[in-house]
Amino acid sequence: MRKTTKSSGEKIVKDIKRATRKHYSSEEKIRIVLDGLRGEDSIAELCRREGISQGIYYKWSKDFMEAGKKRLAGDTARSANTDEVKDLRREARDLKEVVAEQTLELRLLKKSMISDGGDHE
Repeated sequence: MRKTTKSSGEKIVKDIKRATRKHYSSEEKIRIVLDGLRGEDSIAELCRREGISQGIYYKWSKDFMEAGKKRLAGDTARSANTDEVKDLRREARDLKEVVAEQTLELRLLKKSMISDGGDHE
């Protein structure tokens, strides 16, 4: 019975820690990673000062390096939900419809020319 009380107490503490955990913006993560790369302080000291674990720091650092590597390699693909991409898709769809309509009109004109008996210029 005592174990249940302890585990529910631990759960409450864990939930409180999770709810009050600081959420870092992209800019804050970049600043922290760059501070680590400068090497003025040890990673352990930087992490203590910023209130993060070294594991979190190294994950952010890895993500930062991977993003930079992709960017430098020319991988500039944009998110498929950006307004620019949506606009381009809409424009491409509209252009395909115009081409389809013109193709149909051309076929109808050719058929009418053939059924009329040939070349009337």
